[in-house]
Amino acid sequence: MTGSDTGARPEGRHRRAGADGSRDERAVPRATFRSYYGRPVLKPPVWEWKIPAYFFTGGMSAGSALLAAGADLTGRPALRRASRLGGFGALLVSAYLLIADLGRPERFHHMLRVARPTSPMSVGTWILTAYGPGSGVAAAAELLPAWMRATLPGRLLSAAARPAGLSAAVFAPGVASYTAVLLAQTAVPAWHEARRELPFVYTGSAAASGGALGMLLTPVAEAGPARRLAIAGTLGEVAASRMIDGRGGLVSDAFRSGRAHRLRLAAEVCNVAGVVAAATVARRSRLGAVAAGLVVLGGSLLQRFGTFEAGVASTKDPRYVVVPQRERLAASGRLPRDETATPRITPGVRGQPRVDIARPRHVRRHRSWHTTGSFGYSAAPASVSASRRC
Repeated sequence: MTGSDTGARPEGRHRRAGADGSRDERAVPRATFRSYYGRPVLKPPVWEWKIPAYFFTGGMSAGSALLAAGADLTGRPALRRASRLGGFGALLVSAYLLIADLGRPERFHHMLRVARPTSPMSVGTWILTAYGPGSGVAAAAELLPAWMRATLPGRLLSAAARPAGLSAAVFAPGVASYTAVLLAQTAVPAWHEARRELPFVYTGSAAASGGALGMLLTPVAEAGPARRLAIAGTLGEVAASRMIDGRGGLVSDAFRSGRAHRLRLAAEVCNVAGVVAAATVARRSRLGAVAAGLVVLGGSLLQRFGTFEAGVASTKDPRYVVVPQRERLAASGRLPRDETATPRITPGVRGQPRVDIARPRHVRRHRSWHTTGSFGYSAAPASVSASRRC
């Protein structure tokens, strides 16, 4: 088998004697790694558009819950009503998207059988379970007809609305950020390498979308907190996203190239335009507030899809797996630094070459998300094992 069979291009085959009689070239040349039999090192995630849409609606619900609690405590009934109803509606859509991706509704129930603090999926499931009732009770109180408010059930529900809303606000930051932790703990290179920035991107996006929804549904006179939350969340999202771009290295290229780059660039344009509109025309005009809210919502949605596409792209190109793990080996002293860029072809059994490739630490013994449905082993190692012969 030749170097072309392994996806490697040899640079030469023979050693050359130096002036002092020593040999200064390799008997087996270095090679440029593409893939093993043309197959990806990791299995790409099998999730469809429902998953990034689920991330977006869940974050919007969390941002709205925080805004509703603040509006309730500061005496803004119109903003409170819009945020409670909008947040609970977004939660229902988010739950539908998650269950639709799982394939069967009972699978969500099955995840409640255990509570594992070391599992982001288990923790996130319990956060959603604790968050949902408070959001639902607060929204139901807003829908009470006037004639029912004087009855005993109506009085009880009205009395429970504020504690329920505050309960939802307590769990809202976890709902806004746990999806980023889920992505960062998979073996997908782009998501794992951005594990320090992704929670800030997603939390900022959740705050921006919650504030944007408040601007859409609330009169201008009461929408001041919604505008400020949208501006602060958008600026945080843009700053954290720029930190991912500024990390440098090979893996960050997945965020700066291809479809992911186009989506994230469009998100940044929408975010900047939305901040300008929220700070200017949205303060004076109802139409301007609606336009600013729609633009900010669009930027938040595009950011979720752009991040998702970057992760998928990083699983399809083996460079994003092999090169960073060799750099880590070199940094730990277990690999010569001049061999960090590409793997080497070494002699195998019966003179046949082999490509020495070790999996990165975060790939070995790693299970992603859940063991059933579309969450099962989505980023598990696929086709390359350590020092496998050709």
